[in-house]
Amino acid sequence: MSLASSSSPASQPGPATQARAAGRADDVPVSFDERTILITMLDYARDTVHAKCAGLSDAGARLAPLPGSPLMTIAGLVSHMRWVETSWIERTLLGREIDAPWTDDDPDREFRIAVDIPLAELLGDYRAACDRHRELVASLDLDQPSQGELGWRSAPLTLRWILFHLTEETARHNGHIDILRELADGTRGI
Repeated sequence: MSLASSSSPASQPGPATQARAAGRADDVPVSFDERTILITMLDYARDTVHAKCAGLSDAGARLAPLPGSPLMTIAGLVSHMRWVETSWIERTLLGREIDAPWTDDDPDREFRIAVDIPLAELLGDYRAACDRHRELVASLDLDQPSQGELGWRSAPLTLRWILFHLTEETARHNGHIDILRELADGTRGI
């Protein structure tokens, strides 16, 4: 029996299988050049944040169910991803000043303040930042060197590395959101 004609339960759509929502980013690029692949994968990871948060209440977004990680909330993660992306694109890549919420005294402040902001506002701010960053890098070469100061290395990074890093970080935090969402309201597999 070929895999294509398999009738095993794993190959058949079921209640745990969800079709891609209308308007949702796809992870298959329209072309397979490096830039399109990098942007497509980052956009897919970004969009997954919104998919995993769809229908979640503000109270659910503020839950911190992990005793060893009291700042680990869905709201905090959305805020963190918004500000980390802003830091990488605007501060590190472009060398601009940003008005980030963290301070030397409170380096995790973006997590802390998020519990006082409605989830819809956090998601809207994150989407607006992602849209702005997509526009900012659209005309830049993937080998564009970073202009901002790096405290941990002397050589600049490239746009290519930053896009890849943002994809990795966003995907990793989507895993955190997935677990926190299941703990919040039982929703799984988004």
